[in-house]
Amino acid sequence: QVHVVESGGGSVQPGGSLRLSCAASGSILGIYSMGWYRQAPGKERELVALITSSGSTNYADSVKGRFTISRDGSKSTVYLQMNSLQPEDPAVYYCYIVTLRAYWGQGTQVTVSS
Repeated sequence: QVHVVESGGGSVQPGGSLRLSCAASGSILGIYSMGWYRQAPGKERELVALITSSGSTNYADSVKGRFTISRDGSKSTVYLQMNSLQPEDPAVYYCYIVTLRAYWGQGTQVTVSS
């Protein structure tokens, strides 16, 4: 079994920062890519950022220049550094890990409030 543990969600003021982390463990036969999706109330889940095993990254246009995705050396943990958080960013953020299949984290809530 593979399990995914997320952390780092919380509440910040507009312009603040949060760092999300996600660690995968269990029977993993190599990780092809890791990323983050988010879903706000009344909206569909959308891709935020993705990093491949080669280190290539992709970002949603709405977060380019503000969010940074990265991996640790073992490539079993993925981070999302979120800077300049804005009122449109609050959502449940889901870790997404692809090995031979896709795995989802349970989601972590990000709130931006003044």
